[in-house]
Amino acid sequence: MSTSNNSKSIFSGKKIIITGHTGFKGSWLTKWLLKKGATVFGISNEIPTVPSLFETLELENQIEHLIMDVRDTEDIVKTIHRIAPDFVFHLAAQPIVSISYRDPVATLTTNAIGTANILEGIRGLSNKCVGIMITSDKCYENVEWEYGYKETDMLGGKDIYSGSKAAAEIVYHSYFHSFLKKMDNIRTATVRAGNVIGGGDWAEDRIIPDCIRSWSENKRVFIRSPYATRPWQHVLEPLSGYLAIAAELWESDKLNGESFNFGPVSDNNITVLDLISRISERWKFKNPEDSYDIQQNAAFSEAGLLKLNCDKALFHLKWIPTLDLKELVDFTGDWYYQFYNNKEGIKEYTENQLQSYEEKAIAKKLKWTEN
Repeated sequence: MSTSNNSKSIFSGKKIIITGHTGFKGSWLTKWLLKKGATVFGISNEIPTVPSLFETLELENQIEHLIMDVRDTEDIVKTIHRIAPDFVFHLAAQPIVSISYRDPVATLTTNAIGTANILEGIRGLSNKCVGIMITSDKCYENVEWEYGYKETDMLGGKDIYSGSKAAAEIVYHSYFHSFLKKMDNIRTATVRAGNVIGGGDWAEDRIIPDCIRSWSENKRVFIRSPYATRPWQHVLEPLSGYLAIAAELWESDKLNGESFNFGPVSDNNITVLDLISRISERWKFKNPEDSYDIQQNAAFSEAGLLKLNCDKALFHLKWIPTLDLKELVDFTGDWYYQFYNNKEGIKEYTENQLQSYEEKAIAKKLKWTEN
């Protein structure tokens, strides 16, 4: 089967709620599920950035677009029950580390209580429904070891954002064992990924959006942590994982209640400085050193190293990443260059990039392409 053939997709004709659909990852997921023939209902409290991928792709005209706060228990539960979805992908969150320092309570309530509200809505359904709760690699208690974190490793967080994601996982775990695992019609899982890049992200205090904003104005970007190593991955990589576990749960309850990591191959573990240098070449800088300045005395602390062990996803889902490091850089840098130099064609370019990603995965005969 091919993801390009909507009639054969598990998601074709299904009612799917995506919370956080106006965000970077949510917009890509919305676009992808529409391509698969799904009927999408989006729940978000705002369009979070200007520019916005959601607005750029004109997704509002293709879905039921709902402006709601995931912290509003009554409205969220009523809406989930009204729609009676086949799938729920819960991405709505406060996703920015720097904002968590400025507004810790909103971060905690959005990420933890918001998760509880979605689960409360799901547990009241009488129809068959698969719920995928998206948290973050930051949910792990980070001791900065060189090994990838496994799904069974300790949860925790030395900062508010990490703590909020660990809290969301704990909320899920308690809901699952208190209610959901006793329900034959409900199947759920949590998924964890991090350091996601790709075209269409304009969030504040993220390295690639910071670069693009500066470069589009012919300015150097200020780098906060140039030698921090991150396992970078394109946005479509974890999304393919989310779709893979959702499809598996639709077909079987064998993995019900499990958690899964989705991360890149080890070759993608490079420094912030290395990534910026590579992306700057796609932005036509002849000398990468002309593209950045190193900022001293960062305003908040971040982990120096955090990567995931994805053996569980490989074993149970036969999931592996599709793009190598060069393709990751090309997909990301070229999308932004297209946006700022030929914006009129960006919708078609986005569709072509999604198609190209699918074709690369199909060529590798990856199992998730059958869904």
